[in-house]
Amino acid sequence: MTRSDLVTRLAERFSQLTQRDTEFAVKTILDAMSDALARGHRIEIRGFGSFSINRRPPRLGRNPRSGEQVVIPEKLVPHFKPGKALREAVDKQAPAAPGEGGLDD
Repeated sequence: MTRSDLVTRLAERFSQLTQRDTEFAVKTILDAMSDALARGHRIEIRGFGSFSINRRPPRLGRNPRSGEQVVIPEKLVPHFKPGKALREAVDKQAPAAPGEGGLDD
């Protein structure tokens, strides 16, 4: 689902909101979440999951062309951990594909 798909579905579901109002609401929510993560805060949405920032320590990598070692600096990256309700809902909906640990293997 893309951002525009989300806006369309919300506008259809809540007929009292115009498309423009729905776009503004989605943009406001996503901007607030981005700002909170940028400030180092954790976001928890009950029944859905939590967003946090993980630290990737500096490490040595290699330049693929020259083979020369390169220092890759520390990075802070967003991380999503799904909540129990979301994990269970996805698990119920998605049948296990062959080779993914199902009982039919």
